[in-house]
Amino acid sequence: MNEFMILIWFGVIILAAFIEITTMDLTSVWFSIGAVFSFILAILNVALFWQIAAFIVLSTILLLSVRPLVKNYFRTNVVGTNADALVGKVATCTKTIHQNERGEVKVDGQYWSAITSESNTIEEGDKVEILAIEGNKLIVVKS
Repeated sequence: MNEFMILIWFGVIILAAFIEITTMDLTSVWFSIGAVFSFILAILNVALFWQIAAFIVLSTILLLSVRPLVKNYFRTNVVGTNADALVGKVATCTKTIHQNERGEVKVDGQYWSAITSESNTIEEGDKVEILAIEGNKLIVVKS
């Protein structure tokens, strides 16, 4: 039984590492690390219950606590632009914006497509605050 569990944990290590390499999502690596500890416990002939418990607890802790830190550290696809300076500014609505539909605003002499998640409609001439930029459109709320 013990040799079988050593092979099982080794297989989990390899499988989780392969999934991580192919997806690069920083999710499977934590299961691979949890399986390494369970693999060591299996070599030391620790009971199956403790091997499984160590795998579940360690993998969950790593996934929930370390993953966000590592993901933030390796964030490389963020491209800063001058448009980021628009966030927090006040603009004027130039085309009515209904909830989850595109309208248009004018800010710093430029016209931008804009959407809002508010339930009320933003009418032409209303002042709006720019919350974020998503692609080529502004996310706004009535100010």
